[in-house]
Order: sequence, then structure tokens, then C-alpha cells
Amino acid sequence: MFNLSGKTAVITGGGSGIGRAISLLFARQGATVHILELSTEAGQSTADEIRAAGGAAHIHAADVSQQAPVLAVFEAIGRVDILVNNAGIAHIGNVETTTEADLDRVYQVNVKGAYNCLHAAVPLMKQQGGGAILNLASIASHVGLSDRLAYSMSKGAIFAMTLSVARDYIGHGIRCNSVSPARVHTPFVDGFIAKNYAGREAEMFEKLSKSQPIGRMAKPEEVAALALYLCSDEAGFVTGCDYPLDGGFITLNN
Repeated sequence: MFNLSGKTAVITGGGSGIGRAISLLFARQGATVHILELSTEAGQSTADEIRAAGGAAHIHAADVSQQAPVLAVFEAIGRVDILVNNAGIAHIGNVETTTEADLDRVYQVNVKGAYNCLHAAVPLMKQQGGGAILNLASIASHVGLSDRLAYSMSKGAIFAMTLSVARDYIGHGIRCNSVSPARVHTPFVDGFIAKNYAGREAEMFEKLSKSQPIGRMAKPEEVAALALYLCSDEAGFVTGCDYPLDGGFITLNN
């Protein structure tokens, strides 16, 4: 089950965290993985690990917020069976403390970046008779989170785009779903704690972990496992759905 042999998967932000875990797992399942990163250095270790294990990986330097380079990368790849829109940035602030520049920056990467990849991939999928798209949303798409105005805005847009693409292209054999993780233990989280809570790292890690009712953060590999199912042929009847992967955060915190 969940065999991706012969499939080409494009994963944005595949150099670290969730994107890295998805890239490694998809490659293990037989996919040829194309990693889109702002710089090739960011994805090099992921690609090296894939190749060392006998898999196929390619790195493409592209700023997903810029449409022309994204279109050029997808044109060069040629065939796209799977697209995972994972690249994104975070921001902390409410409507008073979020500046116009902050909002624009988050929009450009999280929203326009996903749109640019969808805009490039969907025509290719139509030509080849189908494909699978997975967008990384967030629990912020569903519940109010303190001091996450711009980030919540962007992930709400991801959720809405998922539904729109699923509806528009169901007749072309293109499936589109999203995953809404709660907090995932990635290098970003460790860096955030170190930067903002110096000397209190262990205390804050414990506090953030326990904000999920299950008592811990998710592992990137757990997000990757769900991503594998949704992008595999076994999920051929699944489209237009969002899957909270949240340790009970949405339902059990209310």
C-alpha cells in the first residue's frame, strides 16, 4: 500500500521540518522528489539523504512568492503527479501590532506562494489526466489563536483555496485536500523558544507541548504519514477535505 513508484512529487519547503519529513517518506515510497526551496543549500541535506538511501531527489531554487520563477521550475520538471504546498512563514501579532509590511510578507509567502504553485501545477495535471494536491493549513484555519492575526489569515486562505481547487477540478481527476496540524516539533519551534525565552527553554517547551490535550507536540513524521495517505492512490475517493492533526486541540479544548 501507499506505493508512489513512478510518480513525481513536488514539495515546497522540503529542506526542513514537515517538508523534509514528507520528502524523505515520499522518496522511500518510490516517488521522484523535487524540492523547491529559496536556496539550494536549504534542501541539500534532504536530497543527500534521499540519494544515499537509493532514492531520486532534485533541488530547485525558487522563491514561491514570485510567479515567473515558479512557472519556470514547473515547466522544467514537466510532469507533476503530486504537489505538496508546505512552504510558509510564521508571524506573531494582533491587529494592532501587525504592520502592513508584516501582513504583506506573510501573504506573499503563505498565500501567494501556494497560489503560484497551484497555478503552475494544475494545467500540467489536467494534461496528464489527474493528480493529487495537498496544502498545509493549520488549526489556525479553524479556531482563534492569540496573537496570530496574519498567520491565521493566511492559513484560512489555504483552507478556502483547497475547497475551491477541489471543486473546480474534480472532473479532471485532480484531488485537493489539506492538513491542519497543531504545534509540530520542528527546528523552527526550537529556534523560536531559544530566541524569545532564553534561559527558560525547557519550561516553555513543556508549556507549548501541553497546549495539546494529548500532552505533546506532533512529530513531523506523523504529518508526513497522513500526507502520504492523502497523496496516494489509496485516497482516491478523498477530495475537498481538511484533516486536523492536532492531538485533540480543536475538539477537546472547547
